[in-house]
Amino acid sequence: MILFKGDVELMTVGCDIADSIPQESAHEDCDILPAMPKRIGLFGGTFDPPHIGHLVLAAEAVFQFQLDKLLWALTPDPPNKLGKPITPLVHRLPMLQSMIANDPSFELSRIEIDRPGPHYTVDTVRLLASQEGDAEIYLLIGGDSLWDLPNWRLSADLVAAVSKIGVMQRPGDSADLAPLEAKLPGVTEKVRFIEALLQPVSSREIRRRVAAGEMYRYYLAPAVFDYIETNHLFR
Repeated sequence: MILFKGDVELMTVGCDIADSIPQESAHEDCDILPAMPKRIGLFGGTFDPPHIGHLVLAAEAVFQFQLDKLLWALTPDPPNKLGKPITPLVHRLPMLQSMIANDPSFELSRIEIDRPGPHYTVDTVRLLASQEGDAEIYLLIGGDSLWDLPNWRLSADLVAAVSKIGVMQRPGDSADLAPLEAKLPGVTEKVRFIEALLQPVSSREIRRRVAAGEMYRYYLAPAVFDYIETNHLFR
């Protein structure tokens, strides 16, 4: 049988010891109840470069949503950045790997790297769902991406396909979802805002600072800073 404390599954025991377990703590019929589905976070992006803002969003999502794991899906050629200069994958990949290597809840996903583009989020979510069975998928996005969501490919299908959408708000972002709901019905019940201490850091600003010779070191994980310096990126 399965023991519970409140709604939390504790352990499975044999029916031969059922008589020793209080009624309120056990199911006397010894039925095996299905385990809770896994919660998997999906955090996609170009990560050009990956920075502490990405880490904060990911770590807070794991904690606040009680995720079993968080997948970092590095996008080789995002459709919304076609024709724009992007650091080659051969550099972005090791930077991201070095940044997330020491957190066991983080995992690099090759779900977009290993398939031909264009890479649309709705396709990635569908593929992940087919690989993970009954897992609940939590899509992580920034506040700016939330308001642009109606313009994403098959946005209604994307909202329906995920369990929740975790959103990191920047200071000054509106929390009124009514205008978004009017364009994308059903999105309000999926959105969960992530609370965090924020720094106004972005990959674009990091690249600008590097090119301008300004201080940028402490907006990055040490390994990412070392990689940029060693390989003379963004100059």
